[in-house]
Amino acid sequence: MTAIEIATATTPTAPARPSRRRGLVRQLIDSKKALSGLVLLAVFALLALLAPVLAPGDPYLINSTGSQAPSAAHWLGTTAKGQDVLALTLWGARSSLFVGFTVGLVATAVAIVVGLASAYFGRIADDALTLVTNVFLLLPGLPLLIILAAFLPPGTSTVILVLVVTGWAGSARVLRAQAKSIRGKDFVAAAVVTGERPLRIMFREILPNMASVVMTTLLGCVIFGIGAQAGLEFLGLGDSSVVSWGTNLYWASNDGALMTGTWWAFVPSGVCIALVAFALALVNYAVDEITNPRLRSRRARRERRG
Repeated sequence: MTAIEIATATTPTAPARPSRRRGLVRQLIDSKKALSGLVLLAVFALLALLAPVLAPGDPYLINSTGSQAPSAAHWLGTTAKGQDVLALTLWGARSSLFVGFTVGLVATAVAIVVGLASAYFGRIADDALTLVTNVFLLLPGLPLLIILAAFLPPGTSTVILVLVVTGWAGSARVLRAQAKSIRGKDFVAAAVVTGERPLRIMFREILPNMASVVMTTLLGCVIFGIGAQAGLEFLGLGDSSVVSWGTNLYWASNDGALMTGTWWAFVPSGVCIALVAFALALVNYAVDEITNPRLRSRRARRERRG
């Protein structure tokens, strides 16, 4: 046997390269919390899309006697006016989910632009944007919501505008802090030296490294949008002609459902709001668990013990 053959035989084979780190989406699918939340959200989205099929016609149509308990004819009973509660709940999902996710997307987009611009340009721009953000943070949220909703014309667009105006500042402050820490990295400095445009650096270099924070911010804004819309409409500051979970609660309160014991008039909408918020919270916690090193190490220890 030659020396080369001996060296080859005695040299241990190189270990296989470790697989690349799985993406955030793959890790979310593998997480039981995230998967449960996503499945629950998918069920609500499917029911909202199929509302015209499952409950055709006008949901406000009076088609029965009032205050009937749940039965085979009306699975969730009827309101004091004789409207089918199941139809109102299904149609209400369309408006509530639309407003919640629209508010979440728009408020997160505004927060991203403000946070990135403040962190990247610094100095005067940072001082000015931080001042505006702090002003919105210091304004009391609920009174501002009530004032804006009371003086603006009623409608879904007004609700979305009011919730975006009052819901972007906290997210912008969090994203600014994260972007500022990434702004000082070497790869950002290299991009500046090579002459890349500021917008390209902000959205192609800095923003991708904030994906987990942005996703957490988005989920939090969606939860805020759904809950705040229901609260405004319950107070009578929304458009009562639009069917939503909030208007269902508003009309149930006006009809004295709590006083008369007709729990089926308000429980379904309240449970739906709670379940959607719970599903979003599960996904949010799973994202935090995946991206936070401390929570990730605790999860790994629990899995090893199991």
